Amino acid sequence: MIITKTPFRISFVGGGSDLESFFSVRKGAVLSSTIDKYMYISTHQFFEKNKIRCKYSQTETVSNIDELKHPILKTVLKDFGLNGIEVSSIADIPGGTGMGSSSSFTVGLLHNLSAYTNKTLSKEHLGSGACRIEIDLLKEPIGKQDQYAAAYGGLNVIEFNTDGTVHVDPVLISQETRETLNSNLKLYYIGNQRSASKILVEQKKNTAHANKFQALEHMVDLVYKLKEVLTTGDLNTFGDILHQNWLLKQRLAQGITNTRINMLYDGAMNSGALGGKLLGAGGGGFMLFYADKDKHASLDNAMAKLDAYPFEFKMEEEGSKIIHIES
Repeated sequence: MIITKTPFRISFVGGGSDLESFFSVRKGAVLSSTIDKYMYISTHQFFEKNKIRCKYSQTETVSNIDELKHPILKTVLKDFGLNGIEVSSIADIPGGTGMGSSSSFTVGLLHNLSAYTNKTLSKEHLGSGACRIEIDLLKEPIGKQDQYAAAYGGLNVIEFNTDGTVHVDPVLISQETRETLNSNLKLYYIGNQRSASKILVEQKKNTAHANKFQALEHMVDLVYKLKEVLTTGDLNTFGDILHQNWLLKQRLAQGITNTRINMLYDGAMNSGALGGKLLGAGGGGFMLFYADKDKHASLDNAMAKLDAYPFEFKMEEEGSKIIHIES
């Protein structure tokens, strides 16, 4: 049996510039961190050597890879040419909540199956391989940030070059800054799990409009401002940069926000948050806020009135890894 552990991520600024419709024209960039919530994937030989069993939110047992309904499992297993295998997945966070779950699944699956077939894939190959599966083969209308975040782990500026290459630049911060971030960042689950595809399709289309493109350019500029804030340890403007990014993001597509999300955001800001954002493409999932620790009780109360509840997390630094191998 082989078990891989692959982190989820929170993106602070720059999301949307990882779409090819933007970075093919101007270099994109995001600043994100993986967190201590994970996708676990296990594999072992199936007792029926001519069949495949996959367990996720459903269980599929098939005689032919093409019979699998799960698109990522079908594509990756076919890529590896595997049969007589059982694949199972469990996750700390449900899909459709803005933390890159599908890409964590893909990266973890590639990592696991490479070990299963006695191959070694670098972090770069895990990131680019997951992009190939999700974007090139499955034609998902998504960007490239989640795959590289899950593969590399940690706090990074991830840059998307016009030639299609991706560069991951770790953001080096002091232990004091890391502890302050872990203490002051607040995450709330607001419900409404959703597919990001519809919003991302519109966002991709809208990138052709000058005002949408300019909004993304400003969001990329914020990436480097936030990097400076983090590396110097001066977090006074961290919340304000999140706030600026959130205002810009709302200009990218319909459906990113709604009346309830706006009420949650305004309630948080009126209760002491210095800035925040909705994670992922939009519509639901998790909201992230930056607030001094002495404001957290007030923030929790405001969020609870709108049926949003705190979700504890810390930043992590390792990325996808193999945690168990047994013959």
